[in-house]
This record gives sequence, structure tokens and C-alpha cells, in this order.
Amino acid sequence: MFIVRIISRMPFFLLYRLSRVLYFFTYYLVGYRKRVVFDNIRQAFPDKNEQQVRALAKGFYRRLADSLLEVIKAHSMSGDEFMQRCKIVGAEQLKPYSDGAVIVLCIHQGNWEWMLHGVSQRLGIDVDPVYKQLHHQGWDQFMQEVRSRFNSRPIPMRRAGRDLLRRGKGFRIFVMLADQKPIDGESCHWVTYLNREAPFYVGTEKLACLTQYPVFFAQCRCVRQGYYEVEFKPLAAPPYPRRHEGNDYPITEAYVQAAEAAIREQPETFLWSHNRWKRKR
Repeated sequence: MFIVRIISRMPFFLLYRLSRVLYFFTYYLVGYRKRVVFDNIRQAFPDKNEQQVRALAKGFYRRLADSLLEVIKAHSMSGDEFMQRCKIVGAEQLKPYSDGAVIVLCIHQGNWEWMLHGVSQRLGIDVDPVYKQLHHQGWDQFMQEVRSRFNSRPIPMRRAGRDLLRRGKGFRIFVMLADQKPIDGESCHWVTYLNREAPFYVGTEKLACLTQYPVFFAQCRCVRQGYYEVEFKPLAAPPYPRRHEGNDYPITEAYVQAAEAAIREQPETFLWSHNRWKRKR
């Protein structure tokens, strides 16, 4: 991890030159998950011809290289740098809930790591990301260091429910990457997502009912290389039923619709290498 920490200290102009090398390596030499990427894009955009699919795939690999290095860079960026590079839209919608907490759902699009600290620094609000532990211990420790900056508290997914229910005083934002694939055997809700059925966690829906917290979607757009815009969009507001029952998951389905719209608006910034549709009903 020593080299990773050296990369985090690089100036941005060198970082993005390194990104070009990384793009060439992952796309042309290694072909990282190319089959998965091309298959996902073809399924999501059946109207695109092969030339358009290839162009979109190349755009994705360029953004993937940028994103990986930007996440590493986040380890050493100052609060001012996050503020300069992350614009916030729609934050005024959070103000009515400033005496409690809100749940914010996002997807693997844009730069979700910069988004956390950009929101925290611009709005002066503590942001607690809910995360899945990484298998590689070194990377997991590094990401904990990145995510715990500026008074953020990364929360393991297995503890998310208890943590939200025991929230202390002060306004906080709980952020979840809710498009992660549920583990086999976990409770899930199946939804048509980019033209294929996919399972989604239902824990967020149940947590919203238990806590009576409002739920927002955060769309992260890439304005240009190294600069992002985060827009808050309301998905659901209390009161909800105190206990979720039945097979209807309106918050989950509203989230999927918002996610699809965000992906279609800027498809090259979505994580197409994630095999979201591997699991079958």
C-alpha cells in the first residue's frame, strides 16, 4: 500500500496522465471484465449498434481509470479541494429534516467517495457511509481511512440497522450504495433494472419504516475530468407504516427508477464492470 499512498500525493495533472496509462492497460492489454462490460451495455441499450457499444465501453474504461486514482487521491485531499471539485444541487430539500437524520441512496456512478466529503464540507453536515467490508485487508483499511475523514463514521452493513436506530443528537446523513448485489440467501426484492431482472436489498425500506427518516437519491454527475455535481432528489417522506408488510416496496422501486434515469443521462460514468445481474431468481 506504500505505492498507493505515494499516488495519493501526486498533483492532479500527473494523476490524470497516469490515468491514461491505466486506461490503456485495463482496456487494451488486460481487457478487465470486458465480456461483462460489453454484455451489460448491450442489454441496457439494445438500440445501440456495436460501434456505439464499443465507444461507450471505452468511455467507461477511461472513467474507471480516473475514478480509481481519484479514490486514492481522496486520502490526501483537503476540505477546500473537495469543496472546489464537488458542487451540490438540491441541498435545501434537506433543511426541513435538520432536527433528525436522512437516508441518502446512491449508485456506483461518478465518484461516490468524493461525493461523501464534498457534501460534508459544503453543507457542514456529518455524513456516515454504510459499507461492505472488502476482502483485501490492506485495501479495506485504506478505504476506512478515506471514508472516516472529516468526522465521517463508516458503518458496516451488518450494523447499519442498530446504528440508525441508536442515532445520537445532531443532524446526520446516512449514505448507502444500494445497488450492490445481495448475497445469496438474503431477503431481496426483484425489479426490472436496465431491461433485466435484478435483486435489490430490502433492508433500506425496512429501516425507513422503523426510523421514519426521509429517503433521498443522490445523483453524481461528472461535469468534467476531476469535477462533479451531486444532486439530491426526494424518493420518500414519512410517515410510513411502522412495520413493513407484504410484497410492495415503493421506496426500492422509486430508487431503481431514479438510478435508471441517472445511468441513461450519463452512462459512461456507471460501473458497468459490476456483474449486477449474475444472480437469477
